[in-house]
Amino acid sequence: MSEKKSRIVYIKRFLEEQTDEAHPTTIADILAYLKTLDIGTSRQTIARELEQLTEAGADVICNAGKPNQYFIGDRHFELPELKLLVDAVMASRFIPPNKADALIEKLSNFTSIHQSGELRRSLYTDKHTRPVRSKAYITVDLLYTAESKGLKIIFKYFEWGADKKKIYKHDRQDYYFSPYGLVWNNDRYYTVGWSDSHNKIITLRVDRIAAPKLTDETAVPKPKGFNMAFYSESVFQMYDGPVQDITLHCENDMMKHVIDRFGEVVKTEILDTEHFIAYVNVPASPTFFSWVFTFGGSIRITSPEDVVERYREMLSMALR
Repeated sequence: MSEKKSRIVYIKRFLEEQTDEAHPTTIADILAYLKTLDIGTSRQTIARELEQLTEAGADVICNAGKPNQYFIGDRHFELPELKLLVDAVMASRFIPPNKADALIEKLSNFTSIHQSGELRRSLYTDKHTRPVRSKAYITVDLLYTAESKGLKIIFKYFEWGADKKKIYKHDRQDYYFSPYGLVWNNDRYYTVGWSDSHNKIITLRVDRIAAPKLTDETAVPKPKGFNMAFYSESVFQMYDGPVQDITLHCENDMMKHVIDRFGEVVKTEILDTEHFIAYVNVPASPTFFSWVFTFGGSIRITSPEDVVERYREMLSMALR
């Protein structure tokens, strides 16, 4: 690299790392920085190369004065955007602590050293639920690669035993899997796709996939009419059975939970000063019953009678 090209690269790096709107720099500062790198030049040359950086697309802002002051204006990410990304990394149970720290360190490179300290946020997260040595983020990348290339992957799948040791499914069976997409639900990644051994579409927890490898086998195509959004709802919401019209008797402060679950389009009717009725169209599944139970009687199923009876039976079995 020629001395001129090398000098411009270092000037750009200095501006990106050391300056922002609240911390501009001068040509004298840039000269002093280049001197530490044994790069000699003149004020006129620096001024000209700052202009060249601007012409090349760098947002070098000049505050005219005596002396002129310079800083990088527009960046790839604004500081509030970086803060949101850092919060998302910190809050994710999917990312191991050491990997989260490394990602935050990389994100800090998108702003100046003066602002990077603001990315060390005080967001509290429950660290007990975070994996310690998980490589699931690598599996996510492999799944995306397999999907884009139309290839199968092979892996083993495990669950946890009572002794907190991994139990590999079906005697360490190899799963041949054609990924159709990924779903983020309840702060976890799931993969949806065709399993050769099951001969159907299944959903698997990504963090329970072990030793995944990309194969050279062509993936099984998605079935005709397969709708990823509908499938995801059927698995992760409440739609894992025949749909029924169900009436819910709710206390007024339960409206936020009803809307969170069924959306603002849910049909409701004011019953009295303390209650409302919600009319929902969902399967009377264990998932739905579990959701109702969460509210300890503040939401009650009132019809149809067969659904009420099945809910009672489920509660009875839970108390055995």
